[in-house]
Amino acid sequence: MEANVRIGDPIGRISPRLYGNFAEHLGRCVYDGLWVGLASPIPNMDGFHAGVIEALRELPVPLLRWPGGCFSDHYHWRDGIGKPEERAVTLGMSCGTAVPETNAVGSHEFMRLCELLDAEPYLAGNVGTGSVQELADWVVYMNSDVDCTLSRLRAANGKKAAWGVKLWGIGNEAWDCGGRYDAVSYAHEYRRYAAMLRHVDPGAELVAVGMEDETLPESHLDNEWNARLLAALGPSHDLVDHISVHKYWIHGGPEVDFTEADYYALLAEAEATEALVERCARTAAAIVPASHHIPIALDEWGVWHPEARDWGPGDAARRMPPTFEQANTLRDALAAGIALEGFHRQCRNLSMANTAQVVNVLHAVVMTEGREVVKTPTYHAFALHRPHVGAEALVTEVATDAKLPSGRPAVSATASRSSGGRAVTVINRHLGRPVPVVVEAAGASLLRAQVLHADEPNAVNDVKRPNRVALGPLQVEGGGAQGRFRFTLPAHSMATVELATGGPS
Repeated sequence: MEANVRIGDPIGRISPRLYGNFAEHLGRCVYDGLWVGLASPIPNMDGFHAGVIEALRELPVPLLRWPGGCFSDHYHWRDGIGKPEERAVTLGMSCGTAVPETNAVGSHEFMRLCELLDAEPYLAGNVGTGSVQELADWVVYMNSDVDCTLSRLRAANGKKAAWGVKLWGIGNEAWDCGGRYDAVSYAHEYRRYAAMLRHVDPGAELVAVGMEDETLPESHLDNEWNARLLAALGPSHDLVDHISVHKYWIHGGPEVDFTEADYYALLAEAEATEALVERCARTAAAIVPASHHIPIALDEWGVWHPEARDWGPGDAARRMPPTFEQANTLRDALAAGIALEGFHRQCRNLSMANTAQVVNVLHAVVMTEGREVVKTPTYHAFALHRPHVGAEALVTEVATDAKLPSGRPAVSATASRSSGGRAVTVINRHLGRPVPVVVEAAGASLLRAQVLHADEPNAVNDVKRPNRVALGPLQVEGGGAQGRFRFTLPAHSMATVELATGGPS
């Protein structure tokens, strides 16, 4: 039942943007998550939870999307600038919830967060309740050094030099919470917004709202949205730098008390995310001239358990009203690892990916309880993939007789190389069976090997047991001239082996 992993030719660069995250004004993600305020007894860095900042710095978080999500189409950026005590308290709207929005975290605070994390900012613009002028003004405020009223206002608010934000989303889920547009109507709006934004900042990278092509039947959404949108744009394809697609995994049953069938269903959904990216890329390539490649921006992805939503499948007790918080188990971490394998293989088609969301909400990497910060199993899955960020993805082949109940291989892998050598991440998806693994890498030597494992796949980390699921050392044997590295992967586990090499394979 051994698995043999072979490393092959290069695929392309694994952009750090594929390891992005997402911070929406939803539940406790921003307030009482990222932000505690300057006057908080909780240690903070310019109002941001110090423990959260420290944890995210270690991860790292190369890209951060803000302020939504659905929230962005009710967000007016001018409400979030100026003296905090003078900012309007508005109605914060996202995912069907309405709460007071103090606007304590606005453009300046978010950009400070990005500075603290060394993260690239990605701003989602308001198309639903905003205007072309409002979004163009926001771009000027954030990016222009021309002496004008808006750049003077930015300076008066404490930032003389422009930030130069590259990534701008023109709306969010325009097919539903962003205005219930049809594809052609949104294309007409997009063309107008994008043309005006390019006037004020020719270097801006613009993201159009796409849609996954496997929508829920009861949603009555247009599975041909992407094709209709791109066709309606016609010769204005050049205004699109990325097309956004969202994918939530919702068929895996309860968050903790899942069955064996649920366990495998979630992992299968995660694996299918790669096929979604491929299909969307093919749709774009069939319509857009080859001279203008439009990659996919998977700027919301992750598991959304039934306990944390009031829609969709799942036989579990729903927490009403939804807090959007859910248990994060080792199973969720394995699902994230499976998705990342696909991201590496699709690195030519996929320009960015943003886990939803960064703190407390949905597939979070960090959870907070007052001053306490808990790193979820998914946090450790991302940490295990740190050597791949910015590296060159390599074709990885796995030969194994170890099978899942579906007949699919139990072991999968991804590999990359950089100036420091090669890294191989291997996942044993089998619920109950360990698998011996051999990684072939001639002329390599072992640098480090770590494994993510726990006694049960539904293990979670919390304040009382923060390290129930954590990285540990992996015993690896072999190497030398033959370059055969042997180890055993426990059931439901994931490991990364880092290798030093004398040069590219």
